[in-house]
Amino acid sequence: MIRRPLRTLIALTGAAAAVTAFATPASAAPPALNEAAGPAALAAAEQKIGTSLGAAFAHSWLDITTGEWVVGTTDASRSAQIRAAGAVPKTLRHSAADLKRFQSTLDARSPGVPATVAGWYVDAPANEVVVSVVGGDAAGQAWATSAGVPVRVERVAAAPRPLWDVIGGQGLYFNGGACSVGFNAYNDNDDRFVITAGHCTELGGTVHGVDGTIGKVAKSSFPTNDYGTVKVTQGDVSTPPRVDRYEDGSDVRVDGTDVVGVGGRICRSGITTQWQCGRVEALDQTVNYGNGNIVKGLTQTDACAEPGDSGGSFVSRPSSGSGTKLVQAQGMTSGGSGDCDEGGTTFFQPVREVLNRYDLTLETN
Repeated sequence: MIRRPLRTLIALTGAAAAVTAFATPASAAPPALNEAAGPAALAAAEQKIGTSLGAAFAHSWLDITTGEWVVGTTDASRSAQIRAAGAVPKTLRHSAADLKRFQSTLDARSPGVPATVAGWYVDAPANEVVVSVVGGDAAGQAWATSAGVPVRVERVAAAPRPLWDVIGGQGLYFNGGACSVGFNAYNDNDDRFVITAGHCTELGGTVHGVDGTIGKVAKSSFPTNDYGTVKVTQGDVSTPPRVDRYEDGSDVRVDGTDVVGVGGRICRSGITTQWQCGRVEALDQTVNYGNGNIVKGLTQTDACAEPGDSGGSFVSRPSSGSGTKLVQAQGMTSGGSGDCDEGGTTFFQPVREVLNRYDLTLETN
């Protein structure tokens, strides 16, 4: 029986006080609404006052300094009505309908928008439509001001990018090898890391995931141990506490690191054989991978794995019941023998060791 690391080699290309009336109780003003009222109460109040004001409504918002609820109107004579609703009135030039029309005009011109225009939105307190332009680019400013509607151009440092997730069991690509994501973690400085197998991170360099660059190898330990970390350096990368079950169900969420003992049920995830389950057969095993590559402290299981699954997540059997399934992180696939056609033995590196060694905290539910 040949035991081997499972790496695939590839070619990579506050509330305001109520007003006290000194007349009859019927003349008392209603309590003022503020942030403490909560989202549901404020949403209901906005719907009511918006309908009441009709065309004179000019949005509502919370004053970030006082916490008071402010309602805008284009008709100053409606101020008493707004106060009666529990809000602070503010007379403005443009109605909510006007601002929506201005925004829609920009929307209609989006097919020709320069790449330096990061977006546009309604600034309700300022009563303006704002166009965000990267670095104050001249072409972006020209596009914004030529729309024929009043806008304010704001300069921003960078354009937004869609976020993508690094999830346990999905692909992790090195210069010359393919492995799988184990778990996500962070340190005291809030730096984020992806944990995987050490015989994968020993390849070094820049590391990619399923949707782009993640970062670079930070730490690596192999042999003796088999763990390593990739520091996340890209701002568009999200590192949730999830593990991919592929065709076996929705992602599970990592909730801790309680160890499953001998005979206990475990499951693993990786890019080659996806979601496979089995039982723990032995703890603290020393494994000889050949060529002097001896790794200590591994856990033996009968959950099959194949090349490419290395570094992937080993977790406890998912919780039962409805809703999101929770799991306990066990470790990262290291190596094994056999395959998923005929069955085999697979070893994982316990995750607690790498967390302790590198002073990391696991991303959890």
